[in-house]
Amino acid sequence: MTQQARDLSRRRLMFGGAALGAGALLTACTSNDASAPEGQTKVADASAAAPGKPVTIGFSAPAADHGWLAAITTNAKAQAGLYSDVTFKTVEAGADAPAQLAALRTLIAQKPDVIVLLPHDGKELNAFGLEAMKAGIPVVNLDRAFPDALAYRLQIKGDNYGMGVSAGKYIGEQMKAKNIANPIIGEIPGIDSLELTSERSAGFKAELATFGFSVARRIPAEFTADTGRVAASQLLQALPKIDAVWNHDDDQGIGVLAAITQANRSEFIMVGGAGSKAAIDAIAADNSVLKATVTYSPSMASSAITLARLIGQGKGMSDLVELQVPKEITLTSETITKENASTYAKLGF
Repeated sequence: MTQQARDLSRRRLMFGGAALGAGALLTACTSNDASAPEGQTKVADASAAAPGKPVTIGFSAPAADHGWLAAITTNAKAQAGLYSDVTFKTVEAGADAPAQLAALRTLIAQKPDVIVLLPHDGKELNAFGLEAMKAGIPVVNLDRAFPDALAYRLQIKGDNYGMGVSAGKYIGEQMKAKNIANPIIGEIPGIDSLELTSERSAGFKAELATFGFSVARRIPAEFTADTGRVAASQLLQALPKIDAVWNHDDDQGIGVLAAITQANRSEFIMVGGAGSKAAIDAIAADNSVLKATVTYSPSMASSAITLARLIGQGKGMSDLVELQVPKEITLTSETITKENASTYAKLGF
């Protein structure tokens, strides 16, 4: 096994266990066994994870023009490769929701056992979920939720509201510790039309309110470094003095930090989002305004493949009493700081 494969396996296993909340959810399918080589996934329950009925899993996610999205696809492929009874079929997602819908409809015609997808937009792809489910193909929906519960068999997503809460809690505690009574707080979300962005902002607003704080200025970007740079430049111009900033996404945070450096601003602290390797390294180095990031792990793709396989085989999860895989799984959002960055260093995407 190559070092890259070891890191991927370790990332899937360690982050997945934390991300699924009660660690039993992941260990029901795989576990880390002392007798297994480092980073190697080992079967915990032969009835659940040993080779069984062949399962074809169709997969679709937007193009990997973003580090987090790249990790989603990489993790899904790597996890499928762990199972000799899984055939993994990928269809291109295209540039937008209509293109992804067209590609997915060709996938329905191939009649896979299960479809796992991260949609461009959950609302726009909701009709596909309904169509596939009606055709008898279970759908595992990742990240961008379908509004209709009948459009998916299983939904796995990050705790977007909790992500905002975690960011707000860290900033609130830091402001209190610095005795800043009325902090000026900026927010740089991602794509504003996505429900997940609204959920993150709602959690952030609610948690700040518990400290008596509020957001002074909110300027959205689009999950890219270029748009992050533009949004940050606008925020810095709008607020001559800032005490704290929450940037929702570590990939767009590359541009945000570039704008901050260019403007020669350092009077505030910043919290990132998702848990990229670059962000974790910067937090550990403690040489910029970035002091923390709140996780939103792409390990959900690994878990989606494992659970899609069980759904296709009609199996449940060995650590649960129920005979079927649950309908909903929400990942927790953890806060990475200088104090625990070394623990998370190998888990960043």
